[in-house]
Amino acid sequence: MRQLNWGVLGAAGINRSVVPAIQASATGRVAAIASRDAGKAEAAARQYGIPDFYGSYEELLRDPGIDAVYIPLPNHLHKEWTIRAAEAGKHVLCEKPIALNASEAREMAEACERAGVKLAEAFMYRHHPRMERIKALIAAGEIGELRGLHGVFTFNNAGDKGNVRYRADWGGGSVYDVGCYPISAARFLLGAEPAAATAHAFFSPEHDNVDMMCAGLLEFPGGVSLTFDCGMWADFRNDLEIVGTDGRIEVPGAFLPNKDDPDFVVYSRGERREEKGEYANQYSLQADQFARSIWGEEVLKFPPADAEANMKVIDAVLKSAREKARVVL
Repeated sequence: MRQLNWGVLGAAGINRSVVPAIQASATGRVAAIASRDAGKAEAAARQYGIPDFYGSYEELLRDPGIDAVYIPLPNHLHKEWTIRAAEAGKHVLCEKPIALNASEAREMAEACERAGVKLAEAFMYRHHPRMERIKALIAAGEIGELRGLHGVFTFNNAGDKGNVRYRADWGGGSVYDVGCYPISAARFLLGAEPAAATAHAFFSPEHDNVDMMCAGLLEFPGGVSLTFDCGMWADFRNDLEIVGTDGRIEVPGAFLPNKDDPDFVVYSRGERREEKGEYANQYSLQADQFARSIWGEEVLKFPPADAEANMKVIDAVLKSAREKARVVL
């Protein structure tokens, strides 16, 4: 079977989810991993059973056997290494958020287009089959006219003061790290872009003044809104609720599904039902969709323009939180 040979730039913690998923996918093989610390690269290669390792990102990009790279580096390095990977002729799956702002996202997209390589943002949850199912139910009027969405994604890691999430100059903060999920989910399910954003955040002096908690409102066309909160110093939650005139859809574990939960619950015209599909590894499905788009078998489901549009909203949310004002997009 045809396989895409992947290289991984960095020994980040997210590799625990992504690397085994690529290895278990129908299309992918992880051929090499790189770190600026050769010892870390060797340890990661041994941990995941990866054939080759490199002590620099440049070495991996020079490897002619690598077709695509996965970039799980800190946010401030996404632009540089996406562009360098593109110039080396490698397709790029870049971890979310794709960049520090919409301008960087556009630069990355343009570099990949010039090089003739694919670029995608690694929002794995969008590849779970239930997301298209939910979108179809909304379109079919299952919950009536849509009135609003509410999304939450929080966790508590505040004690780890050395974490990259708590470096302002590295793109730290809860909106970048987890707020981007409900923002992208609302845009995906509504098929529209918000007109304005309002947000309030807690910027922690103990954590380089990054936003440790943020609550926001996005104004979509037709009077529909997304309300959301995200945080890195709060109890764990990751849920989504979609409310209509005649019902609602509750999505437990919206971004990190729990195998034991129903995929989602539909309340429609006074009746409740659970929708449960077969288990799906959304990271594997993401890798497969990317590979097939590279081979021309499928259209890239979420092109770089979508990533740039999501960054525009993130830019507005952060501007609103800092300036304590409504921001028109």
